[in-house]
Amino acid sequence: MTIRKEDALDYHSSPPAGKLGVVATKPCRTQRDLSLAYTPGVAVPCLEIQRDPSLLYRYTAKGNLVAVVSNGTAVLGLGNIGAGAGKPVMEGKGVLFKRFADIDVFDIELDTEDPKEVIRVCQLLEPTFGGINLEDIKAPECFEIEEELKRTMKIPVFHDDQHGTAIISGAALLNALEVAGKKIDELKVVFNGAGASGIACAEHYVRLGVKRENITLCDTKGVIYQGRTAGMNPYKERFARETAARMLAEAMRGADVFVGLSVADCVTPEMLLLMADHPIVFAMANPDPEIPYDLAVGTRPDVIMATGRSDFPNQVNNVLGFPFIFRGALDVRATTINEEMKLAATRALAALAKEDVPDSVCRAYGVERLEFGRDYLIPKPFDPRVLIWEASAVAQAALETGVAQQPVNLEQYREQLERRLGKAHEVMRAVIHKAQKQPQRVVFPEGEEPKILRACQILVDEKIARPILLGEEATIRARAAELHLHLEGVQIIEPSRFERRPLYVEELYRLRHRKGVTRREAEELVLNRNLFGSLMVHLGDADALIAGLTQHYPDTIRPALQVIKVREGLRKVSGLYLLITARGDLYFLADTTVNIEPTAEDLAEIALSAAELARRFDVEPRVALLSFSNFGSTPHPLAAKVRRAVELLHQRAPGLLVDGEMQADTAVVPEIIEQTYPFSLLKGGANVLVFPNLEAGNIAYKLLARLGGAEAIGPILTGLSKPVHVLQRGAEVNDIVNMAAIAVVDAQEATARTFADILEAWQTRFADTLAEKPKREAA
Repeated sequence: MTIRKEDALDYHSSPPAGKLGVVATKPCRTQRDLSLAYTPGVAVPCLEIQRDPSLLYRYTAKGNLVAVVSNGTAVLGLGNIGAGAGKPVMEGKGVLFKRFADIDVFDIELDTEDPKEVIRVCQLLEPTFGGINLEDIKAPECFEIEEELKRTMKIPVFHDDQHGTAIISGAALLNALEVAGKKIDELKVVFNGAGASGIACAEHYVRLGVKRENITLCDTKGVIYQGRTAGMNPYKERFARETAARMLAEAMRGADVFVGLSVADCVTPEMLLLMADHPIVFAMANPDPEIPYDLAVGTRPDVIMATGRSDFPNQVNNVLGFPFIFRGALDVRATTINEEMKLAATRALAALAKEDVPDSVCRAYGVERLEFGRDYLIPKPFDPRVLIWEASAVAQAALETGVAQQPVNLEQYREQLERRLGKAHEVMRAVIHKAQKQPQRVVFPEGEEPKILRACQILVDEKIARPILLGEEATIRARAAELHLHLEGVQIIEPSRFERRPLYVEELYRLRHRKGVTRREAEELVLNRNLFGSLMVHLGDADALIAGLTQHYPDTIRPALQVIKVREGLRKVSGLYLLITARGDLYFLADTTVNIEPTAEDLAEIALSAAELARRFDVEPRVALLSFSNFGSTPHPLAAKVRRAVELLHQRAPGLLVDGEMQADTAVVPEIIEQTYPFSLLKGGANVLVFPNLEAGNIAYKLLARLGGAEAIGPILTGLSKPVHVLQRGAEVNDIVNMAAIAVVDAQEATARTFADILEAWQTRFADTLAEKPKREAA
């Protein structure tokens, strides 16, 4: 990617200048807030920390704060440009820490080239920071600084220029060996570049299994061999070996792996031709690699190649390492980042690359598909799963090696990491846990679609559901093979060959013969996969149905409505979206997809169905029926309809916290309803919003999602006696998995409760509330 000079300068200079700021995490709006934030209230935690220094992590930001420390002596490819000139890089590092791992950073630029001064400053900062990230400090001083800090400090210290590249390229190496069919202990490896990154990579590869005697290290003066004195230091000396080779071209003969951390264009096509079959080439010089990607592939079609560039496959980007390594280290309060933790990071990245890649990641990189192979050896930086896989692996290694001061339950820790990805992940993880307790049979009429197949693999692997795929078995199995899916435990049904098809024909005829369907037409209609799937659910051969990936909403829902009854006690179905705001608040919006102009009776049913669903998500519903009027402020038939719905709800479900009609801001701003309308039953703001018609509901949820930045889960269909859910056209694999989990939980509860049971439960809650009222008043 080409960046114009003007664009880069504008990016950094637009107000406020730079890339980092400070955001307060506690309110400071009132005199009381001020007294708590500073004097006199601040004295209380100070004295507690004085009494017990470990409480520093409880009462301050230390546990999530990293210092990015540099003296500017080896900045990117710019060299020794000085501490101040390196500050934009350090601020950028802080942006990456925050964006990818939610870690706060202060960048600290030191105007000194004396390693002892750098060491002393870092040591003095230990009370402030949970970790130290050393950055852009030249070799060999960087080795001395890191070694001394690790020896003397009890917080993680990590020189990213050394270990970041080593960890990421190490993952690429493990997977490249699998693609090439080579063994790590037999490799002949050539390094060009013997600075911090080159030596750290070589040492890391040795720990991964490469034999030290099989490594040839080269620098600007050629091969590092035993007896060489020019340009040597103790770190290079570790890799000096007996060899007749003196120049890079000689060392490349017969090599299996070339690792470049040097300068552009130092490898020629002739050198590449000297390498062994299926050569592995990591040309990581930036911005231009040791040999251009196109030239390397054109010279050796069997080459397996990685670079430091984003415009070619297999970018070795340090952002895949340092944010997540520090995340895992900070969360268990590790005293150091040891070699086992680095190896764990490498292996976690290598393993993740073999997993199915989310559609959102493919879309972010403008490709239709990413799958493990020579062009996809390591995950992409914007893959959200890297946080969970790598940070948890690092934390586990810290626990196992005894450097963690704060033990964690790893399963709970992974869930904690998911919550950092957003409230939607947290909400859906809770639903998935419920589904896993009793997986149900979910039928997918679009069983030949690749996204459905990929989602079903996840459902089986995570034991969320027992998928049933409708389609031609040969086609499904061929596509599964293309996608490298095994689909063990997935049932495949071809409707035309299904042994129970005659029964389905008779049942469809029985249900629809007074709707104009003849027996002959029933025989044809039953081959419609949406209708066939609905009949499976109706007749008990499946527990839920998921469809709509490639079809319009009405075409998906209509067959289900023709076959599956509405729940007892209801007259209509309705559609709902769960919205999660940027602040993490949950709102259930209905009806957003089905009823165009609901009556007052319809609105009451929609509200009850939405409230029931909210409780299924472990949310206590507070229901507001919305209008353009507040409690009769505007006399109009449309407002009267909503008021009538509220009256019906108070009669049918007196235990439900519901009120209206009210305007949207009245519903969601507690101060408005509590201060302006103190008579209202609704306190604390509503979380279930029922719209007066489909127009309002559909527009509102889309605006909130697109302009308000809310995350949307849905559409969720409510009101049928058995679960049927409609996907958005073109939904992502993750969306399909989430909707299947919701369907499984629906199926678990559908057999247990009729709508009459739900009404009875609301009435019981009302009776309990009345019984408790005198006790509360007496108290």
